[in-house]
Amino acid sequence: MRPEKQRSTLRIYLDVITAVKDLHEAKPTHILNRANLPHDRLAKFLDQLLAHGLIEVKTEGEGRYYLITPKGVQFILELQRADEFVAGFGMAL
Repeated sequence: MRPEKQRSTLRIYLDVITAVKDLHEAKPTHILNRANLPHDRLAKFLDQLLAHGLIEVKTEGEGRYYLITPKGVQFILELQRADEFVAGFGMAL
């Protein structure tokens, strides 16, 4: 059995922010399922994305939802472009 290759930090950022974008008002549980991350690691990545203004948090009652910002949409587009560029050389982000 071949060991699975670990995802890079950039790939995880892309997975998390894409989950937020796809889910619209994304709950943390839905994001962690979509991005395949444990809760403690997800919290770290969400904090980083919030700090950089790529996502925002909305609180309703006891619920927390994450939304993508226009800056986050641009981040996804640029990172996807970089991924395609690097893939052209047979490498991955």
